[in-house]
Amino acid sequence: MRELFESTIERLLSDLCTPDLVREAESGEWPAALWRALEDNGFPLAGAPEVAGGADASWTDLYVIIRALGRFAAPVPLAEMIIGNWLLEQAGLGARSDILSVASETSLTLGEGRVSGELAQVPWGRFADSVVALAGDNAGQTHVVLLDVATAERVRQGTNIAGEARDHLSFSAAAVVMSAVLPTYLADDVLLAAGAMARSAQIAGAINALLEMTASYAAERKQFGKPIAAFQAIQQQLAVLAEQAAAANVAAEAAFAGADQRLPMFSVAAAKVSASEAASQAAAIGHSVHGAIGFTQEYALHTLTRRLWSWRSEFGSSTFWSKALGQHVCAAGSADFWPMLTNPELQDLSTTQ
Repeated sequence: MRELFESTIERLLSDLCTPDLVREAESGEWPAALWRALEDNGFPLAGAPEVAGGADASWTDLYVIIRALGRFAAPVPLAEMIIGNWLLEQAGLGARSDILSVASETSLTLGEGRVSGELAQVPWGRFADSVVALAGDNAGQTHVVLLDVATAERVRQGTNIAGEARDHLSFSAAAVVMSAVLPTYLADDVLLAAGAMARSAQIAGAINALLEMTASYAAERKQFGKPIAAFQAIQQQLAVLAEQAAAANVAAEAAFAGADQRLPMFSVAAAKVSASEAASQAAAIGHSVHGAIGFTQEYALHTLTRRLWSWRSEFGSSTFWSKALGQHVCAAGSADFWPMLTNPELQDLSTTQ
């Protein structure tokens, strides 16, 4: 299934996710044709059970889909929809086929089937039909809630530096579409962790594309009568870029490989730290090798680097996740350090500690 997913989404995005489409999306236009193609191929419901119209794909299978979204800078909430449907299934609410996003930065309260509060930095919020979030009740329980975007009292539009929609939604006694108590095996920061895992995969895909673009440019661009790729300084930079691409891919895929019902928080944190640090170095090298052309609007390099700069801080920065890892390691102590690294059962950590 993984190979089928990879070949299909790579071909689809290669054909439809053109630089022109990405630029149009950054100006505020919804890529309807691209989304229809993704729906026709079943990607929004890929992780859902077959009875819900999905392919019942594992996180390992889904990795290649989300990585491809980063590789082609796809301006759609497919990663968020996969996460949202996964959490709805875990809560027993069932996957959805309408355009779905998720919100990890929330201050929602739930009472008598209605919610009030704020959702911040909602990916593609203005284009979504509904949003999956977590809300607390007066009894101290956390609930998975599905909210209709149309019931938001206010939608304050915003974007990240890549021009991707990141909106603020306000709700006041809005009726929930569905809700259920968050399963006990999931932490209150489950959406933060799932989002971080997805962004790690997208970063890995974008760095792979950046490596290909930069290596190709270095082979074609000539200086002093020979390609700049022949110069040792450029070779060194390309080697470091390849190293960062490999590190981001391995870390992100390890997190997906360890995910089933319960997200591997230790691996997720390590993946987000590795991917975010790789994003910084990769973007710097890409612009260094390209020189002035890398800053022109017409050249596609900035399409990747602006997303790397944006995604490295979304769903927790490298500093945030490094702190979570450090606290967990220190709490384990020196005697449990090696067992913790080798035993997944000892790797639980909470970002709220």
